[in-house]
Amino acid sequence: MPNTALMIASSDEHFREMVRDQLLNIPNSKVIAEYQEVAPNLYIRVLQDLERSPLAGLIVDISGDSEGAIRAVEKVKQAAPDLFTIVSNFHADGETVISCMRAGANEFLLQPIKRSEFREAMQRMERAPRHAVAGESKLGKVFTFIGTKGGVGATTMAVNFAAVLAQRKLSTVLIDLDWIGNDAAMQLGAAPQYTLMEVSENLERMDQALFEGFVTRDPLGFFLVGPPDALEQHGNFTEHMIREFVTFLVEKYDAIVIDGGRSVSNEVVLAAAQVSASVFLVIDQEFPSIRNAQRYLAFLMRMGFSQEQLRILVNRYTKKITSNQASVEQIHSTLNQPVFYGIPASPVVIASINRARPFVANREQAGEFDRVFRLFVDKATGRKKNGEAEKAAAGTA
Repeated sequence: MPNTALMIASSDEHFREMVRDQLLNIPNSKVIAEYQEVAPNLYIRVLQDLERSPLAGLIVDISGDSEGAIRAVEKVKQAAPDLFTIVSNFHADGETVISCMRAGANEFLLQPIKRSEFREAMQRMERAPRHAVAGESKLGKVFTFIGTKGGVGATTMAVNFAAVLAQRKLSTVLIDLDWIGNDAAMQLGAAPQYTLMEVSENLERMDQALFEGFVTRDPLGFFLVGPPDALEQHGNFTEHMIREFVTFLVEKYDAIVIDGGRSVSNEVVLAAAQVSASVFLVIDQEFPSIRNAQRYLAFLMRMGFSQEQLRILVNRYTKKITSNQASVEQIHSTLNQPVFYGIPASPVVIASINRARPFVANREQAGEFDRVFRLFVDKATGRKKNGEAEKAAAGTA
């Protein structure tokens, strides 16, 4: 049997483990992604993973909320019609099975899944024609920046990343989810009148005109929305709301850039990261941030993230390390994850923060530092894969 790749969607760890165990009996098979929630925006994550593994199939456990799960399957199949999709439930009454087939499911497996039935379903998946799954998704991409400790520059990276994308005429939205810091507005010199609180109150009737009517537009062209400036106005912006909000945004905009602060276990930040094409863990070369990166990576892997989704971004990178700093090789060895990119230190950054404008807004003043940062954006977005970008990514910029 050829290589078998499968994505698993279930809120039940026992189900996911059962599928993993079944795959152990099939040579050259592997799980490429696990989704711990069968939500309406499941299709976003599936499409992202299909870009990396275009021949993968999907198995969905609908036993929790069958109606909601079937709707999620329907949206997945609308987005990727040739994706081989298996649904599974504890009972197989006619109405449920028919609803699944109408939603686009290719197979229905009764739980607990029998080994012979699972193997036969995998064989049918391998024989099924799949010619339209591969290719670039038309949905916007989500990029999340999370700092492994305070002061490593996650907000600066996110703000300037969004600014570069806007300069390249991509429709871009910057979301600040750091309810305590709320630094994105400060770095942009903005005083937003409307915030995530207004988003939460208008989600059900949200359209593009309404959204753009009450969020802040930066002079470079991207939109900014974040928390209220007053700390006592924490409000109730939930995990469900950020999922619904991002689902709305990826269908309307090319890129959504999220400043997640450093609260990786916050349910809203975690939900945003889960629908991201890339999650950048921003570190420096000192022990505290590397230690936290180790903890963050372990947590995110337990939450179902793949290594391809998680990227180590070293800010204020230097090759001439002191006794209190780690080299790129040491970081790789400690984290068991390569450094995706190294951004050197520059006085341009502090100067731009003090002016409350992104450093990429003044390319002449930023000089070589601007070039290096744009190479990072190139590599992160897949825009270029040239020798110069690879050299910078190796930490030699």
